[in-house]
Amino acid sequence: MLEKAKHEHEGHVLKQYRSKAEYYLCSCLNKNNATSDNVERTPGGLLYIRQWNNMQYVSTATFLLTVYSDFLRNSNQHLRCPTGTIDPEEILSFAKSQVDYILGSNPMNMSYLVGYGSKYPIRVHHRGASIVSYRENKGFIGCTQGYDNWYSRVEPNPNLLVGALVGGPDCRDNFMDQRDNYMQTEACTYNTAPLVGVFARLLQLEENLEVELVASY
Repeated sequence: MLEKAKHEHEGHVLKQYRSKAEYYLCSCLNKNNATSDNVERTPGGLLYIRQWNNMQYVSTATFLLTVYSDFLRNSNQHLRCPTGTIDPEEILSFAKSQVDYILGSNPMNMSYLVGYGSKYPIRVHHRGASIVSYRENKGFIGCTQGYDNWYSRVEPNPNLLVGALVGGPDCRDNFMDQRDNYMQTEACTYNTAPLVGVFARLLQLEENLEVELVASY
């Protein structure tokens, strides 16, 4: 009896988690009843939560959307939102739109993933990227020297932080590539990490499509 009660309790908890996750997914997809219950978007279509490092929310939401679209497809289910039912393909399509925005399909024509495309942030707010390599300057560079001698420079960072996802644009799709604009140019590992999973899944889908096309000939 105790074991059964434990399983019932855990099942109830899992249903609560799923309910909250689906409510958030519906809000990302603009499918809740009240506008205030949906996540805002920039004019260019990017999910917008807050001014400081908004991309952390975009990348994690995109990861959740991608994973959940797979779950629904594999279990032959749909996402039920207050304003309608959404199929897995629509969910994945929206996730792809966020990835496209990140990689340059946006009003600034800017890739917010450093090193990708022809235009990306070159003054990332990152100490290791913005201070010259020890191979170039073997002099002592402490916290004070880094701030006084390197932080305010207008030149591009001497080290390219390839793969870093910066904080991204504001609510009007505007972005200033300045090192002291840390709300938009700071790079964090938890920005990039969710995208790794999303990219892996999109690559797998592309490879599966190529195999299907070859098999059809």
